[in-house]
Amino acid sequence: MGTAAAVRTDQDIQRDVLDELAWDPQAQPHEIGVVVADGVVTLTGRVDSYARKWAAQRCAHRVRGVRAVADDVEVRLPGLDGQDDAELALAAVRALEWDSFVPAERLDVTVADGWLMLRGEVEFGYQRRTAEQELRRLRGVRGVTNLVEVVPPAPPSAEQTAADLRRALRRRTGTEAVTVELAGGTVVLHGEVRSWWERDEAERVAWSAPGVRAVDDRLVVTG
Repeated sequence: MGTAAAVRTDQDIQRDVLDELAWDPQAQPHEIGVVVADGVVTLTGRVDSYARKWAAQRCAHRVRGVRAVADDVEVRLPGLDGQDDAELALAAVRALEWDSFVPAERLDVTVADGWLMLRGEVEFGYQRRTAEQELRRLRGVRGVTNLVEVVPPAPPSAEQTAADLRRALRRRTGTEAVTVELAGGTVVLHGEVRSWWERDEAERVAWSAPGVRAVDDRLVVTG
């Protein structure tokens, strides 16, 4: 009986995603449709900023039973409130400079029609992610392409990094069901986790390791 109660239908998931979108103030306002097939959520419609598009993705990922999210939401900037590229470029530079975790002096931003291209070098993968997150939040952004390279000052051994990652994953998620492979600066995560929170946490842990240039997240959410 408990197993039957745990099974979630596509209709259950669709209802919960719609409720989560309505609940989260960062996703408002929006005109988003939700379609679910075999646990895969497709978001359609439009929002007025890239930040709301990103928030909508996060809303869908938080719902129990969601296996994957396909984001077809379009960003349509308000005509009167949009910034020109020069203003957006200045705002992007200032946002990076104000974040103490981002080495702004190592990064370059190019803006074309509201789309930001981020280039440069950082020492840690989390700095690369943080820089992109700062730009996603800016008003007037249609999208972000992150071409920042992770260049550690002294490449650690792959064996030591993998061992440290496994210990960190146990501390943060409480599970040993995640396996770690490291090759050429790319971390590959395998296994099963109980929620999207655990999946996101595992990815954050991986990005925080020294020398990590990319994370290939192959974790399966079973909750």
